[in-house]
Amino acid sequence: MNCKVEKSKIKGIIDCPSNKSYTHRGIFLASLAGNNSKVENILLSADTKATIEACRKFGANIEVNNSSVIVKKPIKTDIKVPEIDTGNSGTTIRIAIGVASLFSEEITLTGDDSIQKRPMKPLLDALASIGAKCSSIDGKPPVKIKGEILGGNVTIPGNLSSQFITSLLICAPITKNGINLTIEGDLVSKPYLDATIITMRKFGVSVQTLIPYKKYNISPQIYKNTTFNVPIDFSSLALLLAFTVLNGENVTIRGSMGNLPQGDEAFIDFLKQLGVTVTINENEIKIKSPEKLEGGIFDLKNSPDLLPPLAILSLISSKPIEIVNVKHARLKETDRIAILARELPKIGINVKENEDGLILESSGSIMGAKLDSENDHRLFMTFCIAGTYIGNCIVTDPKSVEVSYPNFIEEMNRLGAKIEMM
Repeated sequence: MNCKVEKSKIKGIIDCPSNKSYTHRGIFLASLAGNNSKVENILLSADTKATIEACRKFGANIEVNNSSVIVKKPIKTDIKVPEIDTGNSGTTIRIAIGVASLFSEEITLTGDDSIQKRPMKPLLDALASIGAKCSSIDGKPPVKIKGEILGGNVTIPGNLSSQFITSLLICAPITKNGINLTIEGDLVSKPYLDATIITMRKFGVSVQTLIPYKKYNISPQIYKNTTFNVPIDFSSLALLLAFTVLNGENVTIRGSMGNLPQGDEAFIDFLKQLGVTVTINENEIKIKSPEKLEGGIFDLKNSPDLLPPLAILSLISSKPIEIVNVKHARLKETDRIAILARELPKIGINVKENEDGLILESSGSIMGAKLDSENDHRLFMTFCIAGTYIGNCIVTDPKSVEVSYPNFIEEMNRLGAKIEMM
């Protein structure tokens, strides 16, 4: 299935979706705490539904009520768990692998075609070093995990994904001995690690930082019941802001930003660097954009999901936009660097592909084209946004938005976009 996208302008008020990363963390931690722990203002999407179902298979009793979940009874590590299919959710499978290592019975975890291409070996090796029996094909799903890990000293590389470290941190307090964690090399996506630690703290577990982003100690502890409120998702906000910069006449974006760390908040600073005026009043954001943006160099080491929305702003930039330090974006749902380098020239953007990023510059001659998102939700939304600026575009795989922004097409059309299912 494809979408036809025509040139169009948007205006009005839109509510930003809730944060997917905090929803995942909140549901897993509430499921470990139980006792009527509650996660409010959740994002209910295909990915987060995969987390809910994984926790249910681990034995948690979960109720879903509109935008909240209540965990009445926690995960039980003494039960036999059926195979867990995490769909397209990398966060789900990686955290679930850590949780599975707490069980003495073997557990199989898998996912869709995309998940079965994503690396898990650093996490599997780390768990194996403290007693888990792990098997897989070339370190990729499906994987089989048999615990029960007791904890101890763990070393893991930080250059591929912070999700590996998140998985170890979340399961660490449940182990008999706790975990002394050492991260080798330079950690990518640092704010996601901060997000994990602060969410654990909300559920009553402390993580001792010995050397930031290098060494941590997590002693045996008990997750406590609490109510956790999920803020808006700055990854989705970045898409809405990029849409507004390209096509917005009078758009107000609403949502509670909260005070929890999010690496993708950097997009606001990036917009300012490009010459966009961003006004934030309480729970509302508005922008005023110049006719031409200023270009610049942008380091996405800590915010790889900003790659697609930042890349398409080169359509109206007077100077090149250079994106660096984002090699780990090649290990997302797709190789986003390669796909952007392949697809964006079709619509008039000159692209130089580097190993760790892109250099993008408008050719001055835009044109409609068929853009293949390869079933990647962020690329689909990004290509639709570009299509409303250019017109006469076809974008593949609209169902991919169910992963993070299920009503994206409906909401964009309500604001005036012309995105039609074919």
